[in-house]
Amino acid sequence: QVQLVESGGGWVQAGGSLRLSCAASGSIFSINAMGWYRQAPGKQRELVATITFSGTPTYADSVKGRFTISRDNAKNTVYVLMNSLKPEDTAVYSCNADNRAYISGGRDSYWGQGTQVTVSS
Repeated sequence: QVQLVESGGGWVQAGGSLRLSCAASGSIFSINAMGWYRQAPGKQRELVATITFSGTPTYADSVKGRFTISRDNAKNTVYVLMNSLKPEDTAVYSCNADNRAYISGGRDSYWGQGTQVTVSS
């Protein structure tokens, strides 16, 4: 089993920045791709950013150019630096880890508990 613990959420004014962290523990040898999802009230869950084990990132169009995902495999941690935040970025952000080379978001992947990000206008 893999445990994921997120940190770094909070409140910020529009235009500000936050950095989320997600630390993995447990059977970390099984982790391959990692990523971040978010879900705002009344909206579907959205895949925000992913990163392969070797560090290749992908981004949703809604965050491209503003968010940067990175990982430190030695620390078993994935980060997302969120700049130029907008009120529409307000959501619960959840870390996801997969033993596949891509993020599937499936039931057999691993999830953190989520951290709230609130951006005020």
